[in-house]
Amino acid sequence: MGFFSSLDVEAYDRQYSDRDLLRRMGGYFGRHRRRLIGISLFLLLVTLASASVPLLVSAAMDRVESDLPLDLIWILGGAVVFAGILVWFANWIQRRMMARVIGDVVLNIRRDAFQAAVAHDLSFYDEYSSGRIVSRITSDTREFGQVVDLITNLFAQVAQAMILGGVLITIEAKLMLYLVVYLPLVFLIALGFRRLARDVTRRGFRAMGNVNAAIKETVSGILVAKNFRQEQSIFNDFDDANRTSYKANLQRGFVLSTIFPTLNAVAGIGTAMIVYVGGHASAAGTITVGAWFLFLQSLDAFWFPMLNLSAFWAQLQSGLSAAERAFALIDADPKVVQTAHNRVPRLTGDVRFEKIGFQYSDKEVVLEGFDLHIRPGETVALVGHTGAGKSSIAKLTSRFYEFQSGQLLIDGHDIRTFDLAEYRKQLGIVSQSPFLFSQSVLENIRYARPDASEEEILALANRIGDGEWLETFPSGLQTEVGERGGRLSMGQRQLVALLRVLVQEPAIFILDEATASIDPFTEWQIQQALNLILKHTTSILIAHRLSTVKAADRIIVLRQGQIIEEGSHEGLLAQGGHYADLYNTYFRHQSLAYVEQARQFAEGD
Repeated sequence: MGFFSSLDVEAYDRQYSDRDLLRRMGGYFGRHRRRLIGISLFLLLVTLASASVPLLVSAAMDRVESDLPLDLIWILGGAVVFAGILVWFANWIQRRMMARVIGDVVLNIRRDAFQAAVAHDLSFYDEYSSGRIVSRITSDTREFGQVVDLITNLFAQVAQAMILGGVLITIEAKLMLYLVVYLPLVFLIALGFRRLARDVTRRGFRAMGNVNAAIKETVSGILVAKNFRQEQSIFNDFDDANRTSYKANLQRGFVLSTIFPTLNAVAGIGTAMIVYVGGHASAAGTITVGAWFLFLQSLDAFWFPMLNLSAFWAQLQSGLSAAERAFALIDADPKVVQTAHNRVPRLTGDVRFEKIGFQYSDKEVVLEGFDLHIRPGETVALVGHTGAGKSSIAKLTSRFYEFQSGQLLIDGHDIRTFDLAEYRKQLGIVSQSPFLFSQSVLENIRYARPDASEEEILALANRIGDGEWLETFPSGLQTEVGERGGRLSMGQRQLVALLRVLVQEPAIFILDEATASIDPFTEWQIQQALNLILKHTTSILIAHRLSTVKAADRIIVLRQGQIIEEGSHEGLLAQGGHYADLYNTYFRHQSLAYVEQARQFAEGD
């Protein structure tokens, strides 16, 4: 393991054969068939023009002993110049076309990879680093695009090798026979690099993924790092990942840079063999000195495409490794699997858990034989210690995770039969730390309903505390919230997130209430916004505030994935059970009676 022990494969990685990868890539290239044909034709033109030069020189040498008319010299010279111009022009055109194909192929595979990443359920992101996923979508797809360049150049190299091979046969067939016998050795040595090139390239990409993951995590947690003065620590973590990437990619560079020098050395041995055999044949009078010399001159031009062809499979491993990682992301099996994709009518919000069994892993059973019925329009507050199963119930209702047994019915329909996009249009979700995009307040509010007018949003905003909360924003609804809403207070973020749900008009509302303390006036505004939502939805509230718990129609008390108590706030307090303990631990200090007692006690002192 050693230095590269952090470059383990991820569970969804797969091993694809070269044939499977090339067939899969052919699907992306097939969309550009006309351009690829055009590129091939221009490459063929480049090859023919390049190969014509030794033929023209050969024709001139054949006439050296005879009187060469001046006009013919001008014609030959002009033909060589014309061939050079033709090579330049055709090469320029094909490279422009190739740049377009590469750009389009990268665009399409990056789109497919991103679409697959977005479609994966939340459990996928719990298990795998988002930074490494980003690396596959960005860095790896860029490398994949270079395969187009390699493949199109392959066609040119094949054509050029065939033409120059024909030229060499016409010059001296016997020497060409020696060359043909020697060529398999060149190909075998090149193929020996193939697996090594794939391994070191794959390792280099994984190392780069670790660097991207380290950067993303550091930037996301920079506030915490600075708060605890851990700048040096996070730099050390990044430096370790960066050094690992450096060594992995240096190793990759060494392997790839060894291919051509090795093949050139082998080609040099082949040339030496031709010199030796040709020299003996020339001394014996079997071939002429001129033919031997011309064969050696043409041999230099022949070796270049042949070496490129030999090295092709080793060079291709970089693109294939990148494609392999991108396709692994696209092909990763989803854990949330729908049995059908039925249209979803307007929901009434009847939610029923029937004998649900759910676990995040084999060692972490959360719900077992769980039953719960939430009636249409009912507001249910879930309370309990950490790990009781509150968030799991909300995530299963949102269909973010797959349950292992039982049934979850929405309006009497199995949730696994719904079209998820349509179903989630009728879900309103506010997480414990509301996420806002780096846009204006207005754009964040209308995120779920882009067609909502500013007047409509303003009217809704004014129903919360008479719109006074908007006055805290420098530019009202046009205020930029910053990255992740960092320019706003937690209370402001919650109000924007609640208004976003209010504009959406969902059938089912899920709130994982924030635990952060906010001032009483903001809490009053939040409760107003919450009441507007609760009035028209079936609501599941993971409650941390006493005001939210009291607003619920029914309180569900959970412990270790089981319902142990349920009822109203007053009724549960009167029972003196687990809820009463929770109240005294978490909620009692928020009550007016407790605040008044604390004030009187302070005044008594």
